[in-house]
Amino acid sequence: MSVNLDQAYWLGLLVSVVLPVLVGLVTTRVTHPGTKAVLLLALSTANGFVVEYAAPGPGYSVGTAAVLALVAFGTGVLSHFGFWKPVGVAGRAQDSFTKAA
Repeated sequence: MSVNLDQAYWLGLLVSVVLPVLVGLVTTRVTHPGTKAVLLLALSTANGFVVEYAAPGPGYSVGTAAVLALVAFGTGVLSHFGFWKPVGVAGRAQDSFTKAA
């Protein structure tokens, strides 16, 4: 069995790694974590459906788009807690638009 992933799927995976930083840019530190999670889920869902739409091949599969959305959400959560948060990128992203008092 050989696996052949198109360029759209790889780009979608890369976007899903960057999504937690995007959520950090549009929220603040005092934003409820549940709100951040819902925003990440919404962006991941959009990512999954756009990747399936952009992927070459015969037809559009809603099931594949849903699986891609779940993979994007899982990748986003794992990259947030495993990479972006320990390095400090998540905090700097949230502080990037705050004004000094």
